Amino acid sequence: MINFNEKKGFICDMDGVIYHGNALLPGVKEFIDWLQREKKEYLFLTNNSGMTPRELHQKLLRMGIDVSEEHFYTSALATAEFLKKQAPGCSVFAIGEAGLLNALYDAGITMNDVDPDYVVVGEGKTYSMESLTKAVNLIMKGSKLIGANSDVSGPIENGIAPACGALIAPIEIATGKHAYFCGKPNPLMMRTGLRLLGCHSADAVIIGDRMDTDIIAGTESGVETVLVLSGVSTADTVNAYAYRPTMILSGVGDIPVEACKNM
Repeated sequence: MINFNEKKGFICDMDGVIYHGNALLPGVKEFIDWLQREKKEYLFLTNNSGMTPRELHQKLLRMGIDVSEEHFYTSALATAEFLKKQAPGCSVFAIGEAGLLNALYDAGITMNDVDPDYVVVGEGKTYSMESLTKAVNLIMKGSKLIGANSDVSGPIENGIAPACGALIAPIEIATGKHAYFCGKPNPLMMRTGLRLLGCHSADAVIIGDRMDTDIIAGTESGVETVLVLSGVSTADTVNAYAYRPTMILSGVGDIPVEACKNM
């Protein structure tokens, strides 16, 4: 069990935890009200690379929740930070949306479809046979392959949608090259999240709906974990893995309720 009152920092996934597509999940408003009322440090750490922090702020605002931009950190930002440290001033051929492209530009990375240092793939509607073929041939000529995250799918209102891991798989198969993924469960993203919270791992908790990203990221970083069953995982999903979450809840709305029990 976790005593949520004693935790200083909360790292929270978004897709399947806060919303499905454009539908807010039950209990989310109560959860965020509790975070703000109790003056908790919190960060939405999302593997979705398609949206900028400003767009995520505006999306939640349309749902009736006001969370400022500094509370969001995405796999796109993690990818841009990784490339900036690995190869300052490098160039990339990028497949993705505004969240990824803006993060790369802000990190001083330029676009190049002739001889880029890297091919970078995130979620997005720009994915096509043309961009796929371009990416494959650039990699065959020597470009390195980077993925924003390894998620193969994400929950939407009426089911699931393919995510970065699924979109990058054909490139890996065609080239025989394996991508390096910058999003969860990469410990670099978790360490950045803890640094942004100003919080030690022992004083934090991570909340997510995926065993293979959120829960393993917390487990390997020494952070207590909460699996919520509002996204892709069910109670039976846990049995497929050698590791377990610290706690399983139906959704984030249960957290204020659990906190009241420990007062």
